[in-house]
Amino acid sequence: MKKTKIALLLILLLVPFLGACSHNKNQLTIVGSTALQPLAEEAGYQYGIKHNVTINVQGGGTGTGLSQVSEKAVNIGNSDLFAQQKQGIDSKKLLDYKVAVVGIAVITNSTSGVKNVTMDQLRNIFAGKITNWKQVGGKDLPIVLIHRSKGSGTRFTFEQDVMHGQPVAGGQEQDSNGSVQKIVAATPGAISYLAFAYANKKNLVKLEIDGVKPTKANVTNNNWKIWSYEHMYLNKKANNQLAKKFINYIESPKIQTSIIEELGYISIHQMKVSKDINGKVHQLKGE
Repeated sequence: MKKTKIALLLILLLVPFLGACSHNKNQLTIVGSTALQPLAEEAGYQYGIKHNVTINVQGGGTGTGLSQVSEKAVNIGNSDLFAQQKQGIDSKKLLDYKVAVVGIAVITNSTSGVKNVTMDQLRNIFAGKITNWKQVGGKDLPIVLIHRSKGSGTRFTFEQDVMHGQPVAGGQEQDSNGSVQKIVAATPGAISYLAFAYANKKNLVKLEIDGVKPTKANVTNNNWKIWSYEHMYLNKKANNQLAKKFINYIESPKIQTSIIEELGYISIHQMKVSKDINGKVHQLKGE
């Protein structure tokens, strides 16, 4: 009986200590946008080595990132969208950090025979009004539409910047930029859209739109129209000390001028324009 009382006392004394340990682990979980995933993974790897921190990065898409961080199920929610743009998300609960800009390329399988389309032609392709590549100067080959899933921030940005409210025609849906890359590369006649970081692959052609190439320089001045901010969101009520340090690291000049450039993103500091939650573009002061 005496031993039992001593054991119980030890357990009671240890509970607060164990609880404190669980809240002070050097560990972050980051979930969401697959467009932002390569940057989060590489920065997380480097930061983890330098500061002895474990950073677990997963995809799942913008919708997943926003919903998970809203529920405090993860430390950071990655998003291609402003939280206000996502239905069902209470943006007042969240802190928004814009860490980079991503350009979205329109890519086709190399069998299409097309290198340039007008914006109107692109809109009509995804609306299902143009169904064969020969209608835009390419080969006599059916067009195969590949979409991101409906919760995707990449899809939202494409539809906002290209479709302007016009509904898209049906097609295959893929849940990540990586999946889109593989499917389009393997499917004759396929067309889709993905982040610049995923657009360089054999059998893929990056389309020009109205003669404008999908380059980082063309994103900075909005000559290339299809782009979005990459956001990292925190929950205001969570313990965000470690998460904020990691985000500060990504925002630092060291990362903004190295990893971000190397992986195909655009530094926030290079932008000559801004884009609001309605998709309207504004010239930055001094530019």
